[in-house]
Amino acid sequence: MRISKLFIWAGVAIAAPAHSAVTATSEIGFATESSVEIAAAPGAIYALLVKPGLWWNDSHSYSGNAANMTIDPRAGGCFCEMIPAKTGPEGTVEHARVIYAQPGRLLRLSGALGPLQTEGVAATLDFVLAPAGQGTKVTLTYVVGGYVRGGSAEMAPLVDQVLAEQLAALKKAAESATP
Repeated sequence: MRISKLFIWAGVAIAAPAHSAVTATSEIGFATESSVEIAAAPGAIYALLVKPGLWWNDSHSYSGNAANMTIDPRAGGCFCEMIPAKTGPEGTVEHARVIYAQPGRLLRLSGALGPLQTEGVAATLDFVLAPAGQGTKVTLTYVVGGYVRGGSAEMAPLVDQVLAEQLAALKKAAESATP
């Protein structure tokens, strides 16, 4: 995969979460972790989390509009996106598959996101919600294993940046919705 394509996927980050890091890299994969405290209850955050069209960045969607993204929050459910004909050829894309859903506590997805979808990898994305003070700590981890043509170590910081951006957007949306 060409580096220029990776930078396009990385985009411009918005307010960073409290913690974001590549926690491991090797020739066969990498892991990232981001966390943030959100001034909202775990149940409210989970309800928003499963509606990515309300918080995911449009520039990190295939259709250019995150409103076309949905998550069916049950085991086997799809984190999918409709691609309307007005944006080019009509179609759909599966970003990931739900493998564990526990409302207010955990959402686990299996899938290679963005440019990783064209690589020979398997990946697991976790959103863990835990009460913290007056709100909730949300920890996002993404573990990727397999073959990445451009190299896992080169891809890891870009993926970390994009996921940290999504977590910051979730925080912003959740706190904007909180009375």
